[in-house]
Amino acid sequence: MPAGGATGKLCREGLRFGRDLVRDPADIALTTDLYELTMGASYAALGMRERAVFSLFIRRLPPNRSFLVVAGIEEVLDRLVSFRFNDAALAYLRATGQIRDDFLPVLADLRFTGDVWAVPEGRVVFADEPILEVEAPLIEAQLVETLIINAIHFPTLVATKAARCVVAAPGKTLIDFGLRRTPSIDAGLAVARASYIAGFAATSNLLAGKTYGIPVAGTVAHSFIQAFPSEIEAFRAFGETFPGGVTLLIDTYDTLQGARHAVTVARELAARGKRVVAVRIDSGDLAELSRAVRAILDEAGLREVRIVASGGLDEYELAALTRASAPIDAYGVGTRLGMSADAPVLDMAYKLVEYQGVPRLKLSTGKQTLVGAKQVWRRRGEDGRFTEDVIATRDEPAPGAGWEPLLEPVLVGGEVRHRPSLAAIRARHQEEMAALPVRLLALEGQQPYPVRLSERLTARQRQAIDEARRREGVVERSRA
Repeated sequence: MPAGGATGKLCREGLRFGRDLVRDPADIALTTDLYELTMGASYAALGMRERAVFSLFIRRLPPNRSFLVVAGIEEVLDRLVSFRFNDAALAYLRATGQIRDDFLPVLADLRFTGDVWAVPEGRVVFADEPILEVEAPLIEAQLVETLIINAIHFPTLVATKAARCVVAAPGKTLIDFGLRRTPSIDAGLAVARASYIAGFAATSNLLAGKTYGIPVAGTVAHSFIQAFPSEIEAFRAFGETFPGGVTLLIDTYDTLQGARHAVTVARELAARGKRVVAVRIDSGDLAELSRAVRAILDEAGLREVRIVASGGLDEYELAALTRASAPIDAYGVGTRLGMSADAPVLDMAYKLVEYQGVPRLKLSTGKQTLVGAKQVWRRRGEDGRFTEDVIATRDEPAPGAGWEPLLEPVLVGGEVRHRPSLAAIRARHQEEMAALPVRLLALEGQQPYPVRLSERLTARQRQAIDEARRREGVVERSRA
């Protein structure tokens, strides 16, 4: 395409990548679906500005998931406090011809002034439980729908898969290797953060390390080995030039011969005061190869050298290696984690549940919603593990002594109330996983966990359903 075309225009104006894109206030506000703004314009024209409550929840868990790990709440807060339409955004909206002109001044002055109640990141939730609820003037609460779902959906998927990986490889060091195949730079950051919350020890993603303070880890690619006349020369070169403890990638040509070369180089480096700390295997039968490599290292007196494995791993592969007692100390988990490959989608919804103080709901088949502002209460057994959840109205007390609330006010009047550190979120998650019933840790199938509605919420729900049916002239099918 000529330089004067679209490509040339982009080059002249410059391209933005990664977090710069979602940190520009105009782009944050425009990161939404058109119908949010067309609805907002209608609300404004009709004077519908009273307070509304919207609830974010998962209708049903994906296959082989018995729980979900909440992540992305902090990103929601970042987006809401930055939410605004600048002149460039307003000019674009005017140019679409699909937004009423009299709505543009409303958008120019719009800021998020509402409240947000949310389940803290790192905690686990189940189907139908509100993860987050927004209480704000109707237009504000409506316009942020897409931003909120987008912020929570993918990190929650990844945090859940990462937690399952940790369960599948107890006592092992796990490292996020997912960046190169995530859908975007921002997605790579989300993966690194979510997996760290869930118990991964490090990431290969340097931007995530800088942004979040997550430890970073990495070695070399096979191209480094191939660039030298021989594998052992590549090992020597890397050992001489890398400033810290050396990890050698040993499967470029033959894994066992690579292990023997690693022994030779480890001895040479030790004579000069440097150490080979690990070898990495990235292909083949990892259980069989790790046992053979371990034998070679141990026979050479290198029992302290760790074995790292990578290559198409996820919780199912990790569990198989654990069952096989593979002598692997650490795993690099990449693509299947970064894409949540076996469960890439959540049935996540953000629905109006109250407006003008009146309960609102959907009666759609399979998509009925729970009315009103809510709280989730959780009870523990004598062993400290979770035994039952109750979804209740926000205004009712706990079901009894010892029940703990899950939803907390995190944004009040448009201002952030509390920002926990990433370390605190990670520690909270570890406590949460230790309190899960053991049956929920199974990797296959869906194990039951009791979640029920409180009597008050049940009554309000029944009343709202009856009123909606009377108003709309709907006859229950069982009575038709």
